[in-house]
Amino acid sequence: MPEASPSQETILRDYPRLGLDDELQFRCEPGMDCFTSCCRDVSIVLTPYDVLRMKKALQVDSTEFLKKYTIIAYTQKQKLPIVLLKMNAEDKRCPLVTKDGCSVYTHRPWACRMYPLGLAEPKNPNPAEHGFYFVIREDLCHGHGKGSPCSLRNWIAGQGLEAFEMMGASFRQVMLNDFWKKDERLPDEKAEMYVTAAYDLDRFRRFVFETRFFSLFDIDEARVEAIRTDDEELLDFAMEWLRFSLFGEKTMRLKRPAGGEKRPSRAAGEEATAQAR
Repeated sequence: MPEASPSQETILRDYPRLGLDDELQFRCEPGMDCFTSCCRDVSIVLTPYDVLRMKKALQVDSTEFLKKYTIIAYTQKQKLPIVLLKMNAEDKRCPLVTKDGCSVYTHRPWACRMYPLGLAEPKNPNPAEHGFYFVIREDLCHGHGKGSPCSLRNWIAGQGLEAFEMMGASFRQVMLNDFWKKDERLPDEKAEMYVTAAYDLDRFRRFVFETRFFSLFDIDEARVEAIRTDDEELLDFAMEWLRFSLFGEKTMRLKRPAGGEKRPSRAAGEEATAQAR
């Protein structure tokens, strides 16, 4: 059974801090006695881009993926919902792992790509204390010290993390808003809308195209066509929508009224938000 994850405080205090030029010696491949041991009884928090990639790999829509493969956790102590990959009830293994390994390996989540590396970010970064990588060592994993040493820079590049970093930039903008510094959680209706826009992209697309959305908001025609078929474009658009609807940022532009019509107000934007639920 995997060990309990170390706290952020423990990591920041006790773990060796690694940079991109430091070396990692690690191997994980079929035939090793611990192969897929790390895919059992583990909490994997999924990012919006993780869900986008995985639902495409499985050829299901996002609503079905969330229902079948995830747990959406939202307690009174949390400020927003988190989406976790659901383990099998009978053996607590990841449902996407077979005896031959991960069935969606090319599209595996960010957390799985990073292993055995972790990334720590201090709460209040300053020039003397910035983000760093650290190595996760668990008794169940026997890959440490095996294989050829390589720099963290090259190892990370080999895991295909560049696309995840690029697509995660707009999500990080949502997560860095000052709202999260307040001692309050999202209201239930906004929490539901957050999950829809960030994770349930197919439902969000229906909301955008099947409501009064385009009669209220001024969206460039080329972008409208892009988000109609391109999930990555839609995800970036959804992040802009969340910044507007959750925090009031000026990431969306209301349409100017024609002639003597009354200009749509922010209440119109809130009306459109309500239709997403």
